[in-house]
Amino acid sequence: MFRKTFLPPIADLLAFEAAARHASISRAAQELHLTQSAVSRQIRQLEQQLGMALFHRVRQRIVLTDAGRVYAADVRAALQQLSAGTQKAMAFSHAAGLLNLAVLPTLGTRWLIPRLGAFMARHPDVTVNFAARTEPFDFAGTPLDAAIHFGAPTWAGAVCEFLMREEVVPVTSPGFRARHGIDTPQDLTRVVLLQQSTRPTQWAEWFEHVGIATTVALRGPRAEHFSMIAQAAACGMGAALLPRFLIEQELADGSLEELFPDALVSTDAYYLVYPEARAQTPLVKAFRDWLVAECAGSAG
Repeated sequence: MFRKTFLPPIADLLAFEAAARHASISRAAQELHLTQSAVSRQIRQLEQQLGMALFHRVRQRIVLTDAGRVYAADVRAALQQLSAGTQKAMAFSHAAGLLNLAVLPTLGTRWLIPRLGAFMARHPDVTVNFAARTEPFDFAGTPLDAAIHFGAPTWAGAVCEFLMREEVVPVTSPGFRARHGIDTPQDLTRVVLLQQSTRPTQWAEWFEHVGIATTVALRGPRAEHFSMIAQAAACGMGAALLPRFLIEQELADGSLEELFPDALVSTDAYYLVYPEARAQTPLVKAFRDWLVAECAGSAG
């Protein structure tokens, strides 16, 4: 619970934040469409309420005090949060429902968004907002309603709904395969292996899966996201291990080709995760039912 006595007028905070950011009263006044005297007066009012100086006045310049520097960072964060909250409220006012969803970046752009039109057709008054998340987080500290998670079905205070397993397959561009004469899995031990930095042992696991002993499985350029590796492979930079369902377009248009049918099936899986308190929320339930059915169809 906040105390109103500690809440300065927002006009004073805006004047202070602008002056702190520009290190200039005149530039803050230009940004806020006020006179310099008005901005100076608002900053003085704020300093009086706080009982401390926020700026050192040096000739025609202003320099934040140590306390002013700390306070400016807090004020900026609070104003940004207030602005974001207002935008969300405005978006919600035009929709029957608002779903804030955390997604893995590549899965969101390559698999979920292309299919989301089917969900929106059923729920035309729903607004879906996306945020990129790659690690579990505390729902209580965010406005997020649900997340798509890859890993184990463990998430404190949340329900984990199974979506699908992941089959990872070796791929290259057709030109790269022809140039290096890749005909057997053994041939991959003498070419560039594109590595995903978040799964550094994936090539080693695949070689073990197909019964090949090699010392080169950990070598090769690294990238953080599957989309980067897919693009690098399509450009002929090396061989990649990629989830089949994330490269449907490249396999269909021929920019990538699956080398061998030996898929590495992860013990981890994709899950829709949402707080226990929202398990019966109609919009979360509707999205869950659609997504589970979509994943079942994709796996089939």
